[in-house]
Amino acid sequence: MLPQEELLAIITRAVLAELKEQKRFIPVGVSARHLHISRADLDVLYGPSYQLKKLRPLMAGEFAAEETVTLVGPNMRALEHVRILGPERQQTQVELARTDAVRLGLNPPVRRSGDLAGSAGLVIVGPKGAVVLRDGCIIANRHLHMTPADARALGLKDNVYVDVRAAGEKGAVLHQVQVRVQEKFRTELHIDTDDANALGLRCGDRVMVVA
Repeated sequence: MLPQEELLAIITRAVLAELKEQKRFIPVGVSARHLHISRADLDVLYGPSYQLKKLRPLMAGEFAAEETVTLVGPNMRALEHVRILGPERQQTQVELARTDAVRLGLNPPVRRSGDLAGSAGLVIVGPKGAVVLRDGCIIANRHLHMTPADARALGLKDNVYVDVRAAGEKGAVLHQVQVRVQEKFRTELHIDTDDANALGLRCGDRVMVVA
């Protein structure tokens, strides 16, 4: 029979290993097309000094606003009722899925949030006016929001890249998933509607960090 201290050490290691394994299973958040808006562009689209109305809270102090806009691409096709997310940002950023971009006749790059130089342009139409966006339209990269505690548990750091495995009938491994670590985040994988539909995932489903 093992000494009590050795037995406790074995049990502790097993429990810690199990907890770490559980941390690998991450909830999914599916991000539909939307835009972040600058103060100057909001003034044009909705009128000077207009204030966004909160519809529902999101992560890290952001919120889905009641306000929506219409996006128009170079082929003159439109996507209506595209939701604005608040609060205001320094630069307007439109995030589409590839399917949305094809409909609008665009070829936006896959980028991190905020990396907008040389990205695609389009026209944004609101109830008071229209904005010609020279660049600022991207396909957001796959990214994993994490709390510092969850990141430490998996040995991950801000801005590293990992693979994520989705199970199920249409399961696959998602490569090049950017890890973003902040205190104000909750741990959640963010993918667009194209990835979600391809893998049969919905908000709240769980996937596993594998690398």
